[in-house]
Amino acid sequence: MLSGCAAVGPDYVKPELAMPANWANARAKPVAAQDLSQWWQQLHDPLLSGLIEQSLQASPDLRSAQAKLREARARRGLAGANQFPTVTASISGSRSKSSAATGTGLTRELYSAGFDAAWEPDIFGGTRRAVEAAQADLEGSEASLHGTRVSLVAEVALNYVELRAYQARLGIARDNLASQTETLELTGWRAQAGLTSSLDVEQARANREQTRAQIPSLESGLAQAEHRLAILLGHPPGALHVKLAAPAPIPAAPDNIAIGIPANTLRQRPDVRVAERKLAAETARIGEATAALYPGFQLSGSIGWEALSFGALGSGDSLARSLLGSVAATLFDGGRIRQRIEIQNAVQEQALASYEKTVLGALEEVENALVSHASSRRREQALREAADAAHNAVLMAHQRYSSGIIDFQKVLDTERTLLTVQDSLKATEAESVSALIRLYKALGGGWQPAAGSENPSLLQGGTS
Repeated sequence: MLSGCAAVGPDYVKPELAMPANWANARAKPVAAQDLSQWWQQLHDPLLSGLIEQSLQASPDLRSAQAKLREARARRGLAGANQFPTVTASISGSRSKSSAATGTGLTRELYSAGFDAAWEPDIFGGTRRAVEAAQADLEGSEASLHGTRVSLVAEVALNYVELRAYQARLGIARDNLASQTETLELTGWRAQAGLTSSLDVEQARANREQTRAQIPSLESGLAQAEHRLAILLGHPPGALHVKLAAPAPIPAAPDNIAIGIPANTLRQRPDVRVAERKLAAETARIGEATAALYPGFQLSGSIGWEALSFGALGSGDSLARSLLGSVAATLFDGGRIRQRIEIQNAVQEQALASYEKTVLGALEEVENALVSHASSRRREQALREAADAAHNAVLMAHQRYSSGIIDFQKVLDTERTLLTVQDSLKATEAESVSALIRLYKALGGGWQPAAGSENPSLLQGGTS
């Protein structure tokens, strides 16, 4: 009956936020949010999928988040345990003899056994509010674990794409180096035949060495991307070298993007869930602090046996019992309790502002990712056409130079343009896929909400 009394403090009400009906920059087909749970399968790269699965099993960041969840679960259990009585059992025996000079000199024995119980009824709901706050913290820790998973999957994919991009750019640089070496040899032969000057030879050599100079920085970037991947999987740097040594194409982005409406994204994103649960927890703690304004009730009692001999324990004459009830209230504390309530009110307002900021940030992140993905796709298409034209220009320049129709500067210009455009194309291909990965991350993709574990809505009011 006592625990059924209303708890002091405000009941939590989910904030109502005005949400856009659709994304401002969306040019994609909306699909259900659950289709994002394993978005990396849409890239059709078995090796990438395998690396992601390994990271989900061995990542130190994920293990740390799992340990934090276990801690929150234990704290929730600890808060709930405060609602129940504490019962202890004890048994004791003593034997004493007083001094014959100052007392009777008799030997005395005393034996006792029994049970003690104490309970503080939660009349004003302070303990219930503490349990409510601990439950919200637990749900927030669970969402934080999902957020770690989302970030981990995205980071593995981004570093994998970066690694494949470096391999592709290295291949382009080495192919151009080989082509420019052939050009240098051709120029040398023409100079020996008196068909051109040594100036063309030196320009060809300078052009080739400039290309050669790009290779070490690309190799360094490749090694760093490989090392970051190894760390994300919980391995030492270099552990993935054999597996990733063979060059492979940059994963191709699908034509259709899995994207839902803004409201669904907020339900899917773990960081929004974390901020909302933190707000719920801080709201409950206002009630926990307010309960200190009201009297506290304590019930305690004991039942047991006391006897002068061990054999007499348990007899009817040795039965002893007691019952105690007490009420305690703070009459004057200089305003400490009310200041604690005011502090908690301020903390709750901060949590509300943080939640609103998280929601707005989530919307911005998705919109930016949509713009970035669309822009990189357009740039990729333009560079692909430019690369074809640059390749044709190099072929024609070599033919005309060999025929003596154009000077060597045209050959150098076309070779430099080809290298620049091809390198930019591969970088943009990687940028396009990376933009898609960031979009899926912004949409909260990478985990599957359990049935019944999600709020009915983050946009409608309700109490908990």
